[in-house]
Amino acid sequence: MSLEVIVVGQEAAAEVLAVVRAAFAARPVLDPPADALSETEASIAALLAPGGGLLARLDGRTVGAVVLDPDGDALYLRRFGVDPSAQGRGIARALVRAALAEAGRRDGLKRLVILAREELPLTVQFWRDMGFAETARQPPYVEMARPVPRTVEIPTADAMRSLGEHLASVLQAGDVLVLSGELGAGKTTFTQGLGAGLDVRGSITSPTFVIARVHPSLSGGPSLVHVDAYRLGGTAELDDLDLDTDLDQAVTVVEWGSGLAEGLADGWLEVRIGRATGDAGATGIDPEADPRIVELDPVGVRWLGVELPASSTL
Repeated sequence: MSLEVIVVGQEAAAEVLAVVRAAFAARPVLDPPADALSETEASIAALLAPGGGLLARLDGRTVGAVVLDPDGDALYLRRFGVDPSAQGRGIARALVRAALAEAGRRDGLKRLVILAREELPLTVQFWRDMGFAETARQPPYVEMARPVPRTVEIPTADAMRSLGEHLASVLQAGDVLVLSGELGAGKTTFTQGLGAGLDVRGSITSPTFVIARVHPSLSGGPSLVHVDAYRLGGTAELDDLDLDTDLDQAVTVVEWGSGLAEGLADGWLEVRIGRATGDAGATGIDPEADPRIVELDPVGVRWLGVELPASSTL
């Protein structure tokens, strides 16, 4: 199975319309009816004019579409749909991920917004599963939004520490950070910067052998809880850690925590660290000098409006 998602403009109005008609016609009858059912090729072209859209193609066949509608610092997802014949193959998730990536490439966009029908609870749950949170409700619509990820290029270990230190300035008690990246990617170096920015006590090293360490604040701010989830068997074991601190009063950083630590809070910040070369075993590359690409992916209402660090600030 070959799946690709491409950015399109008004020239793709007919393809977008075909997906919209197929997707919305298969949904339950709503009152009032969905506006999408009255779209024409001309009206779709007009919707595509400001910000374009995305098409998903499965083995060369167009099976998914969404219109991207920029409005201030928000990118609205309009006429989001997947052809019923292709449902269950990850098309909708691929479209959302592509929309997030596209928003990250456009200047000034900070959030993705979707208007879901409250009569369709499974649809609303899908958006929650994709990291969207309810921000407003005007029946029959539920407005849901999620922040746009930010990608930062980190050329040196000092810059990685600086990223952590800058990020610390926007953190508050109760925040959860989930770190991922191969061994040696820079997760602990990043956390050392966080510790410096939060002004906590103690040397921050990899917590592998003790699973978790608590670093109290030296200045009345939140403590830093540094957890290595690599050897934990599940969320229950994470909850059972005897940390001698209230996580609501601390900033919690969980290495190797993807899919595990998110239950600690309603919102969290994914910090994904990768090598710029894409090949940790490449010959002739100094692993200490190999630049890193860090993706800061915030999830939840807590992060809407939070200014995350950019490469230019480091």
